[in-house]
Amino acid sequence: MRHGAPPSSGLVRRCDEVLEAGGRLIELAAVKSAQRPAQLPAPLAGFVGRVDEIVSARHILTANEEGRGTPIVAIDGPPGVGKTALALRCADEIIRSDPDAFPDGQLYADLKGYSESGTVARPDDVLDEFLVALGVPVQDVPAGTERRAKMYRSLLSSRRVLVVLDNAASSEQVEPLLPGVAGCAVVLTSRRRLGGLAMKVGVERVSLSHLTERESVEILDTVIGSARTSADAKAVAALTELCGRLPLALRLAADRVAAHPHHSISELVDELKTERNRLDGLASHDSVTVRSAFELSYCDLRDDEARTFRFLSLHPGPHASVASAAALVGRPVMKTQQLLQWLHEVHLLEGVPGSRYRFHDLLRLYAAERLESDEEEGDRTAAVGRLADWYLHTTTAGARTLAPFRRSILELPDADQEISPLRFEDEQAALQWFDSEAAHFVRVIRLAMDHGFHTTAWKLAVSLYDYFCLLRKPGSIWLAITAVALEAARTTGDRFAEGWLETFTAEGYRWQRQYERSQHHFERSLTLRRQIEDLHGQAWTLVGMSFLAVDRERWDQAYAYAQEAMPLFDGLDDHDGSASVLLTLADCHRGRLQYDQALRTLDRAMEIFEEVHDYDGRGRALTKIARVHTAQGRHESALACLERALKTRRKAGTHGGEADCLYRRGCVLQRLGHRGGAIASWEAALSLYVQLGDARAAEVRSCIDRAKFASGRTGESRPPDGAPERGFAGSHESPAIVAALCGVGIPHLRNEICRAS
Repeated sequence: MRHGAPPSSGLVRRCDEVLEAGGRLIELAAVKSAQRPAQLPAPLAGFVGRVDEIVSARHILTANEEGRGTPIVAIDGPPGVGKTALALRCADEIIRSDPDAFPDGQLYADLKGYSESGTVARPDDVLDEFLVALGVPVQDVPAGTERRAKMYRSLLSSRRVLVVLDNAASSEQVEPLLPGVAGCAVVLTSRRRLGGLAMKVGVERVSLSHLTERESVEILDTVIGSARTSADAKAVAALTELCGRLPLALRLAADRVAAHPHHSISELVDELKTERNRLDGLASHDSVTVRSAFELSYCDLRDDEARTFRFLSLHPGPHASVASAAALVGRPVMKTQQLLQWLHEVHLLEGVPGSRYRFHDLLRLYAAERLESDEEEGDRTAAVGRLADWYLHTTTAGARTLAPFRRSILELPDADQEISPLRFEDEQAALQWFDSEAAHFVRVIRLAMDHGFHTTAWKLAVSLYDYFCLLRKPGSIWLAITAVALEAARTTGDRFAEGWLETFTAEGYRWQRQYERSQHHFERSLTLRRQIEDLHGQAWTLVGMSFLAVDRERWDQAYAYAQEAMPLFDGLDDHDGSASVLLTLADCHRGRLQYDQALRTLDRAMEIFEEVHDYDGRGRALTKIARVHTAQGRHESALACLERALKTRRKAGTHGGEADCLYRRGCVLQRLGHRGGAIASWEAALSLYVQLGDARAAEVRSCIDRAKFASGRTGESRPPDGAPERGFAGSHESPAIVAALCGVGIPHLRNEICRAS
């Protein structure tokens, strides 16, 4: 396959059923990634010991014995014992000494399994990150753990990748993340033995305990320097015991000594001896061991550094940008950058590409504990408020950059002087930021709501609509956002907000073709808006209902909704809304075979979109013009329109619109006898539809298979004009009926099949 991620196994299976291929499509399907991930963090410098364990693990991972499943090495042991260090060292040695063992790359995830804060990583989220690393855009990852796991296994089925799963919580958490093929291998670490996993799959367990005294001293020698350790050998021996001979505690203690060359090792030993319950904690409680080691670095921080460390634990995402961290701590961006860099230098933060930072999970827990003990509740709440406001003002600025033609419904006060929202030079810069933050939006909205910032929460969701609706359309993410925002709006009794969010929820379900649920939310929205006399809201709800009716090919209903919406938009001077209504009216004319009227209506819509500089709107109008030309048999004119539409939708960054143009271009090319070009265009559309989780992928796949099957035949008839806008994914009819459904004479039957899917 090419042009990105191929279809999931579920999609292949549905296509196989539609075409009655008897399993042939499933057997022939091959999914390959266009990217070679290299996610492994650098191994710990100055790694000491564990020689036997590394030799054993390397043999297991690279033996590649015939008839064996995926080799899995499970490293277990207490926190701070060096599980991660061993896993990364073993992986690094394999990569350096035997690069052909796993030529297709490495995947890495911290599963946060022993987090007392409850932030255990969900397999669904980890699969999201892995699929992105394997070439699937983050906004296009399918919804649900099962679908993601199937796509993940398909992507790895013909590859040899080393997967490192760090800090696993349970067998259930790990199982969806296993490749399932012998060519790949897995190294996982956990504080638990994961006996349930060993019962289901072959697992070789490596259990770690503390280091030997010699290895512990060697760690101190490496960090502090042998000259200083040799001069104070008695203190060195005492320090190794105080640290429980655990690698993490030893290294943190050694870093503190090395940072103060004018202090003796004995001074640190004396300090540790006076800590309350320190020795008992090191001997009996794993978490206390790590907490004590963290305190050694934390106590060396200056006030601003310690404050930044504490407040950063409030950020709910997997990583934080410098600007968002600055909002949390209420400091200028440049100052915050310096503070974060220092925390990174002393190993209290990890660096992430893109000038972002993240905590190790235990460090996040420790920072949260210090925040709880060292900061007043009012200060913590204020920090959350600053973060939520920063996201709200930044997303609003991004939305205005992406859609300057959109009439905003939000009224925002000026940003607080303590925060510095981002501004964007152009659409690409805004899109890049939205894409990088996509995983954070739901969590930030929930955080704001949990701390009482309900208005900020729902406004943040509203400010994201143009990004998700216009350009990306990952329905599962959008529905999660609107669910939390609706809760916030209802909590405050804000019916204006609730009306908008009901409409946005309805749109999310419409994207996913859950038409009955979409209709339900549209109707609730319309009732609310009429009760509060929100004319602008009524107009957009009505146009949304008209879009839904067009999707269901209910032309009279769509026409009625559009006619009711038009005077509302005209009275509000909302040109974008008026143009959207015109698109629906044109669809209705086309559905009624009134082609000339449809073209005149689309010309009017095009004029408006050009006036307001709406590239996506232009692309939609051009695509609909092409559909009318196709229905009239004017295929060359249709092809020219689709080429223009494709350029404009790519310029706008609209993935769903681009896929639609590619699909329709393929249909026109086939009608013109260019089967090879048609297949290429359909394959490009297919990759986008699969990534979007769009049901139309099944229809496109059927077109590709029929074209390839007929490539060796002569006299093949062309598909009828007027191919339907909506697909028939999930249909179990024969290929003859499937082909017949591409016509325009049986909309009711086609609609029922769509609904059944």
